[in-house]
Amino acid sequence: MPSLKDLKNRIASVKATQKITKAMKMVAAAKLRRAQEAAEAARPYAERMTKVLAGLSAANANNAEAPLLLSGTGRDQVHLLVVATGERGLAGGFNSSIIRLARDHALRLIAQGKTVKILTVGRKGNDVLRRSFRDDIVHYITFREVKQLGFVHADEVAQKVLEMFNAGEFDVATLFFARFQSVISQVATAQQIIPAKFETSAASEAATAASALYEYEPSEEEILEDLLPRNVAVQIFRALLENNASFYGAQMSAMDNATRNAGEMINKLTLSYNRQRQAQITKELIEIISGAEAL
Repeated sequence: MPSLKDLKNRIASVKATQKITKAMKMVAAAKLRRAQEAAEAARPYAERMTKVLAGLSAANANNAEAPLLLSGTGRDQVHLLVVATGERGLAGGFNSSIIRLARDHALRLIAQGKTVKILTVGRKGNDVLRRSFRDDIVHYITFREVKQLGFVHADEVAQKVLEMFNAGEFDVATLFFARFQSVISQVATAQQIIPAKFETSAASEAATAASALYEYEPSEEEILEDLLPRNVAVQIFRALLENNASFYGAQMSAMDNATRNAGEMINKLTLSYNRQRQAQITKELIEIISGAEAL
C-alpha cells in the first residue's frame, strides 16, 4: 500500500501532467483553425483539376500516344506507396490509422506477388514502417523543421515521385493520408495518383462533358503533359494539408481526453489519500487513548 508521501507525490505528478495536456489542447485548438482553413481552401482547386483531367482523359481514352502518367506503363508489377504521416505523436489514432491502411495494402500486394516500394513523408510513419518493411523503404522525407507547409514542400515530394516514375522504378503510385472531416473524425485514405485514377462522380461528369465539343489551345496532349505532373504535386499538397488539419484535430481530441482522465485520476488519488490519512489519524488517536488508559 503506498504511503501518504507517495500518494501526495503522485497527485502532484498527475496535476503537472494535466497542466501540460491542457496547454497542448489549447495550442492544438489554435493551430487547428488555420490548418482547417488551409485544407478546405485547397479542396476546390484539387477537385476542379481532377474534373478537368477526367474530361481530357475521357477524350483521350483510346489514344495510344497518351502520356504515361495517364495511361500507365501497361504493367502492374511494382507499386510505390507514398505514406504521409505526422512528424510527432500524442495525436490519438491519427498516425496508426494511416500506417495500418498502408501496411495492409502492402501485405495484400506482396501476397499477390507484387513488388512494393515505400516512400515515407513524416517521421512517425517512417519509424513504424521501418520495423516491418526496412528493405522496402526507398526514400524518406521529413518536414519536422517546417513551421508552415507550402506548395514547395509538396512539390519536393512530387518531383521525387516523378523522377522515380520516369526512371521506370515503379508502375503504380498510391498516396496514403488522413482526410479531415471534423475534430473527432479523420478518415485514413488511399488515393492512386499514378497513373491518374478518377472517382466515379468525376468520371461520369467527364463523360457528359466529353459529349460536348471543345477546342483546346494548345492541343489536348500538350495540356495533359503539363497538367498531369502538376496534378501529382497538387494532390500531394492537398494530402499534406488534410494531414496537418487531421493531426491537430486528433491531438486536440486526445489531449482533451487526457486532461479529463487526469482529473478523474486526481480525484481517485485524493480520495485514497484522504482515506489513508483519516485511517492513520484514527490509529494514532486509538494508540494515545490506549496508552492513557494503561497509565
